[in-house]
Amino acid sequence: MKSRISRRRLLRGLGAGVALPLLESMVPSTPLRAAAPAGPKRMAFLFVPNGVNVANWFPKRTGYDFDFPPILEPLAPFKHDLLVLSGLTHDKGRANGDGPGDHARSASVFLTGAQPRKTSGSGIRSGISVDQVAARQAGGRTMLPSLELGCEPGRSSGNCDSGYSCAYSSSISWSDPSTPLGKEVNPRNVFERLFGQSDKPREVRERQHLQQTLRKSILDFVSEDARRLRRSVSRNDQRKLDQYLDGVRAIEQRMERADRESIRRAPMARPGGIPPEYAKHVQLMCDLMVVAFQTDLTRISTFMLANAGSNRSYRMIGVPDGHHSLSHHGNNEQKLAKIAKINRFHVEQFAYLIGRLRSIREGDGTLLDQCMIVYGSGLHDGNRHNNENLPMVMAGRGGGTIRTGRHLAVPVETPVTNLFLAMLERFGTPVPWLGDSTGILTGLS
Repeated sequence: MKSRISRRRLLRGLGAGVALPLLESMVPSTPLRAAAPAGPKRMAFLFVPNGVNVANWFPKRTGYDFDFPPILEPLAPFKHDLLVLSGLTHDKGRANGDGPGDHARSASVFLTGAQPRKTSGSGIRSGISVDQVAARQAGGRTMLPSLELGCEPGRSSGNCDSGYSCAYSSSISWSDPSTPLGKEVNPRNVFERLFGQSDKPREVRERQHLQQTLRKSILDFVSEDARRLRRSVSRNDQRKLDQYLDGVRAIEQRMERADRESIRRAPMARPGGIPPEYAKHVQLMCDLMVVAFQTDLTRISTFMLANAGSNRSYRMIGVPDGHHSLSHHGNNEQKLAKIAKINRFHVEQFAYLIGRLRSIREGDGTLLDQCMIVYGSGLHDGNRHNNENLPMVMAGRGGGTIRTGRHLAVPVETPVTNLFLAMLERFGTPVPWLGDSTGILTGLS
């Protein structure tokens, strides 16, 4: 008979601690148990800048029989796992007397629902974000209270948008009204944060040296512990463990390829661990989020695919123009077509994340079933800079508390923060209000 192991069990080795996915052996055996228990709920928020090509985003039909406009077509295979949302609004993203600076406001308000103070120096102020509300109450249950990711580095000071501090454009996660949380853009640093768990700094440095000089995998350092664990668990758990460790190694190999590609393209530059190709960078960060959720290292994450007002070009999909420049399209059909291509590219990355979450079994369902993943922008149309009827999609069933497979249209001017209150309630961290909320959004279940 196989023994039960702790949910907090780590595979340990020199300066490394590799967390494990949920295994059968972690669950108490009961003779009447008919179903494998599901894991805890998780939530994540993905931000994209500059609004969307509105005509190609919103479905024409509501309810279960909704259609997929061109931008959302990559999500069609996941129709039954989604809620497409329309009508949600961020009033505090509007000027409300503060003049220009819509891009900075669109990021700072995205998860806070609070009007940012217009300043490019000291005295920045917004509001606590929904992810950090949850992290305050539930973050102590995991090694990392939350995980903040991004693909573009940001600045914490200086003027980035019409008198608004760069901190507003670079952050969507706020631990309190005056403290935006920095995001990690280097996949290697995220990997080390997840798996370099040790209270012995000298061992960590030694292990990192061996990894760099001998090209050793972090799994090499925990291999003996993995073999011992494998002998003590069921065959199903052995297969799940093997698949998980193969996935961790695959992430390492992709980071190694990114390093080699960085050296090839810029021989004098020190490799940074960031893939030169943007799509590979995004997907690597998605995979790290998935691993963090799978191993219960954290249950809360945010991901900025780009900073507010980003003028990144997208040559890999035939759009060499800057994104922000294009967003001021003036109803030019050629510019609108290019914006739609960028929007669809971003949605493809979201589809990649959903697919990864759905591919992992947890209990009698999938990891995605336990998630609430919100994807969207803080602007409706980048040309108008308006904040009503924001483009937003939610993936996952929130542990069976959300009826998916629908286009849910709510009255325009419904605060986005009402959705966040509903999510916090389902997450087990309810609060009476957040930002400009007026009540819990109904219609999700």
